[in-house]
Amino acid sequence: MFSDIVGYTAIMGRDEREGLRAVSEHRARLRAMLPRFNGRLIGEVGDGTLSSFHSAVDAVNCARELQASLVEHPDLRLRIGIHVGDVVFTDNTVLGDGVNVASRIHELAPPGGCCISERVYEEIRNKPEFQVKDLGEKKLKNVPRSIHVYALTAVAAPGQHPSPLGLAARVGKSIANHRTLAVVGALLIVAIVAGIATWRRLLPGSAVQLVTAPPGVRSIAVLPLANLSGDPAQEYFADGMTDELITDLAKISGLRVISRTSVMKFKGEHREQLPEIAKTLNVDTIVEGSVLRVGDKVRITAQLIDGSSDKHLWAESYERDTRDVLTLQDEVSSTIARQIDVALTPNEQARFAKPRPVNPAAHEAYLKGRYYLNEIGEGRTNRGIEQFQLAIKLDPNFALAYAGLADAYLNGEDFDFLATEVMPKAKAAAEKALQLDDTLAEAHSSLGGVKFWYDFDWAGGERELRRAIALDPSYALAHGFYGDLLTYQGRYDEAVAELMRAIELDPLSLQFVTDARYPLSLQGKYNEAREQSRKALELDPNYFWAQATLGFTDLDAGKNQEAVRELEKAMAEEPTPYILGWLGYAYAVAGERAKARATIVELDKMSSHQFVSPFSTAIVYVGLGDKEHALDGLEKAYEARSQFMVLLKVAHAFDSLRSDPRFIALLKKVGLDK
Repeated sequence: MFSDIVGYTAIMGRDEREGLRAVSEHRARLRAMLPRFNGRLIGEVGDGTLSSFHSAVDAVNCARELQASLVEHPDLRLRIGIHVGDVVFTDNTVLGDGVNVASRIHELAPPGGCCISERVYEEIRNKPEFQVKDLGEKKLKNVPRSIHVYALTAVAAPGQHPSPLGLAARVGKSIANHRTLAVVGALLIVAIVAGIATWRRLLPGSAVQLVTAPPGVRSIAVLPLANLSGDPAQEYFADGMTDELITDLAKISGLRVISRTSVMKFKGEHREQLPEIAKTLNVDTIVEGSVLRVGDKVRITAQLIDGSSDKHLWAESYERDTRDVLTLQDEVSSTIARQIDVALTPNEQARFAKPRPVNPAAHEAYLKGRYYLNEIGEGRTNRGIEQFQLAIKLDPNFALAYAGLADAYLNGEDFDFLATEVMPKAKAAAEKALQLDDTLAEAHSSLGGVKFWYDFDWAGGERELRRAIALDPSYALAHGFYGDLLTYQGRYDEAVAELMRAIELDPLSLQFVTDARYPLSLQGKYNEAREQSRKALELDPNYFWAQATLGFTDLDAGKNQEAVRELEKAMAEEPTPYILGWLGYAYAVAGERAKARATIVELDKMSSHQFVSPFSTAIVYVGLGDKEHALDGLEKAYEARSQFMVLLKVAHAFDSLRSDPRFIALLKKVGLDK
């Protein structure tokens, strides 16, 4: 949206201070209105601006509101022209048909009026709220073809009396499905409020300079790339491209990159304005854009935006064969790093410069696998495993597919599958991935998880997780795993620091917010621990695990009746064997022994149709004070390599067993005797 003041040169000639005041007033009004109409400021030149919108309706509605707001300010009048057309962002400049045509249409509008091109008219013609006058075909300077132009009739803004300076009637809610950039078949709506002589002088060739990046950019979030295929079945591909761009940027040591879990909260058309998103994620800049796959070609359009001001800093389109899609991601990432002036280490420069060809079919299966793992619902782990196995079959040397397979097995352990069935497979997959590519942080992280959760190799697990963090400092999951490892070893201060770092990288992750509760609770910081659980419930009031952790903290604090209530709520939300086991423990220590024994019966029933870890039954016996059955269950849990055995050293529930020789032997077996 070009904004320029009618007669600005004359105003400046009469009174320079009045001219500057007019520019300031105009821009202030525009900035205040843009968020309401899905608009964004792209650049500022002289007394004018350029903004983009989601749709033609948004552009017309914003123009109408802007003009209506100036009815009582006859000294500040604007001309508006709206056109839908292709634009190109390159070298901090906006140019192309969209800018060129729009920069001519405004001349046909009177002060306070608005003209639109035929392409805009086609978008609004079936909306009776809009009235137009046909001005016919017009030959515009430097535009090779004639443009059919319409003038919007004067109708007041909502809530105001009709005025000859108004632009359109109230508009129903009409928001485009995607924020898009042209060149990939998307539309940019450019509304011009212009005194064209100024733009001819300042913008030769109908190009607009973008805002330069502010100094000191050290944090960034990549919002979900829009799927421009028009096929919902291709969402996995757009999400996968988003994931890989995040992963690439996260490997830059001088940059804090927000993880996938948090940015995916902003997927879809109904999301907050970018400054609000930037504030929520605590980042300096935001990347958004789109992806389009047609045949064996992939095109990504990305734009870099200043988080606080919502100004465009850079934008570009990239196109490659599907075989070179990873190289394409590297190019986008390295360009973004240059735009925000983040120094790349020699190793980072070499990695981005190295071509990374990939088997397109294997890569597609890998993206589907990641997509399924990130879904919510039954069967997602199995669907992910199937796709990763397909990717490996199509390309046995595809390291990322092995890393994904390791994550899938690790994800289902002790919940979907018996640990002894899947953890050796997870370990083998992670080791194979690292054999093919030792720089994969994901594989080092997965291997680290296997080592301490399954092998009880704490030194090996710590080594792998520290290696993962060194390779990818913004990999929140590695920080989270490392924080868990430190917690189970009793290194609480270190654990809190790592888990808070994970939250900083993934602030909307329910997992990390609740995980940070445990070391706080073990230190006796019960109010702080409960606050972490409440933060998770604020993010998702139906998150059963956060409800359960309130009960766990109450148990640590000796508030057994309160723990029962919280755990009953969690069971009502999601009846899992693990929570049922702890509810049975809570019943027992609260004196409700009959209810505690009933949970043992219920766990036995559950085991007939789903996996139930022996740990869950054992913890009920611990609460009942039945040491023999409790230790029998814990020994079975060890034989099954239950991940919950990592709790033996730190969980207060086991305090009554610590002097028992069988328990001491178990501590030694899981490597937590020191």
